[in-house]
Amino acid sequence: MKIGIADYGYNMWDGGECFDQAERWRQLKEIGYEGVERVTALTGEHAVQLAAGMKRLGMDFGTVRAPNQELSIQWTSAFGKSYIWTFVNGDNYADFSRQARIQAAACARYGISTALHNHMGTPVETQEQLEQFLADCPDNKLVLDTAHLAAMGGDAVEIASKYTDRIAALHLKDWIMTDSDHSNWTKRGRFCELGAGNIGLDNIEVLRTALRGGFDGWVFVEQDSHLQEPLLDLTISRQYLRKAGY
Repeated sequence: MKIGIADYGYNMWDGGECFDQAERWRQLKEIGYEGVERVTALTGEHAVQLAAGMKRLGMDFGTVRAPNQELSIQWTSAFGKSYIWTFVNGDNYADFSRQARIQAAACARYGISTALHNHMGTPVETQEQLEQFLADCPDNKLVLDTAHLAAMGGDAVEIASKYTDRIAALHLKDWIMTDSDHSNWTKRGRFCELGAGNIGLDNIEVLRTALRGGFDGWVFVEQDSHLQEPLLDLTISRQYLRKAGY
């Protein structure tokens, strides 16, 4: 098991993207993280440079995001990584799941998997939808996002127990609910540091359950929105995991 971050929220705080990846990696290493989920590369040469830079720091990454999905599959496979995100454009469940199966078949030809990131506001946001997707798309893995599931009333511990062998990576995150009735999920609350949520989500029990089931992959802390310097929030989350023995 390795503990890293999914740095979307960090990007948003900084201005929408990462301006200096090497400096970010150095900062994250200082507070106890071992890598990031995705390196974003523009060319194959750029991908090699980024991978070498992480190696030099003693850090690692989970997958590669390239300019298009075909290259993401190829470069991820070439670096010996195991999955890319399921990334398709179907806006209804039938199209989404059909396209996900096509992507899974393409990934399989390169010896990797595609993994669904369950997400509010998508065709797979509730636990019922997630379990249906896993049944309909047996070759798809899962990037289990605990807070996106729990904020929709799902049980992340149950999913971690029932589908351990399908988990490609864990996104541990927490959520503060402020308006459970709002029709727009982005207005119902906000993501926060681990342990600060108010929806009863036990990220430690999710992690322990997955580990008991044999999971040994990446665990990524993710906080999509920050109200202060991200390194402060991410330090709190890292300490939360350390107190539990991780």
